[in-house]
Amino acid sequence: MFNRALKLPRPGSETFFLWGPRQAGKTTLLRKHYSGGHWIDLLKSDEFRRYATRPEFLRLELETNPDPGRQIVIDEVQKVPALLNEVHWLIENRRLHFALCGSSARKVRRGAANLLGGRALRYELRGLTAVELGDRFDLDRLLNRGYLPRVYEAARPRRLLDSYIADYLKEEIASEGLVRNLPAFSSFLDAAALSDTEPVNFSNIARECGVSGQAVKGYFDILEDTLLGRWLPAWRKRLKRRLMGTGKFYFSDVGIVNRLARRHTVERGSELYGKAFENWVHHELAAFAAYTEFDGGLTHWRLPSGVEVDFVLGEMGLAVEAKASAVIGRHHLKGLRSLATEHAVRRRVIVCLETKPRRTEDGIEVMPAATFVRRLWAGDLTAGV
Repeated sequence: MFNRALKLPRPGSETFFLWGPRQAGKTTLLRKHYSGGHWIDLLKSDEFRRYATRPEFLRLELETNPDPGRQIVIDEVQKVPALLNEVHWLIENRRLHFALCGSSARKVRRGAANLLGGRALRYELRGLTAVELGDRFDLDRLLNRGYLPRVYEAARPRRLLDSYIADYLKEEIASEGLVRNLPAFSSFLDAAALSDTEPVNFSNIARECGVSGQAVKGYFDILEDTLLGRWLPAWRKRLKRRLMGTGKFYFSDVGIVNRLARRHTVERGSELYGKAFENWVHHELAAFAAYTEFDGGLTHWRLPSGVEVDFVLGEMGLAVEAKASAVIGRHHLKGLRSLATEHAVRRRVIVCLETKPRRTEDGIEVMPAATFVRRLWAGDLTAGV
C-alpha cells in the first residue's frame, strides 16, 4: 500500500467530495483513513438498487441514531445523485459529516443534482507521484506504465490499460449516455492522445474523427469531467510581446496515452520518451499544487515564434522546462532565457536526465528528475514563490 500525499480531514470534522480518475486509489485511501466509518458502496448491486429506488432510506437510517464523530462514506456517489438531497438535509439537521467519492461529477451536474451549496470541500486524488512511491520510484517504469497504482505494480500492465480504456468507454461514456456517437468518441480518444502535451488544434482532430469542431470541444469537456485529462492554460499577462493563448491538454495518466497512441516501450533518447517525460513533470507539478493547496496557478508560456516554457507555477515564481536529455545544451535553455527577458522570474529550472544538479552562469538550475521531485515536494522550489 502506498502512503498517499493527499491529506484528508480527520473523521467527523468535515463533509467533502473526493473525486479522482478510476482506479486512482480513492476507495483504498478512504478505507485507510475512515476505517471506523459508516460505508455505503454503490458499486454493490443491492445497495445501488436500494438507494436508487428509495434515496430517503439514507435519511431514515441515519437520523434515528446519528453519530456526529463518525464519517459517513458514500462510494461512487455519482451513480445516485438524488442521495445528495438527503445528505444536504442530514448535514443541516443532524450535523453529520460525509465523504462523497466518485470518478465523475458530470452526471451529478447534468442531472442538476444538489452539490451542497458550498457546504462540502473538494479534494481530488491523482495518480501516484514520486514522493508517494518513495524507494519504489522508477522513472522509466512510470513513463511506460503510468501512474495508476494497480497498473504500476502489475505483471501485465498493457492488458490492464486496455481493460481500463474499454471499461471507461463502456461504463463512463456509453452507460451514462455522454455521447451519441461512441465510435467517433473512441476515434477522438486516439487522436487526442497524439496531441498530449501539445497545443490543441480542434479543426485537425475534427477532420480525423469525422465530426464537427464543436463536437471535439465537447469531447474534451467529457475528458475533463471524467478526470481523464485537464487543460493547461496559457499565461495571459503579457508585458512586451503578444503571447500565444492556445491551451495545452494533458492526459491524467501517461500509460493511457501510450496505449491510445499505440506506443510500445518508450525508450530514453526517443521523441516519445520526451513527450511522456513532459506529461510526468506536469503530473508532479499539478499534484503538488493541488495537494499542498498552493496559492497560484499552473500555466505555460509561449511566443508566436514557437519559443516556449513548459510550465509556470504561480505569478512567474517558478518556471520549469522538461527536457528528457542526458546533456543539456544552450538550445535547451532558449525558452527559459527568453522568458527572463520578458518577466522577472524568481526561479528557473530545467528538469532533465543529467546525473548531477548544476547552475548556469545566468542562474538557470539544471536538475536531474529525482532531484527535482525531491526538492519540489520538500517545498524548496516554491519557498517565497
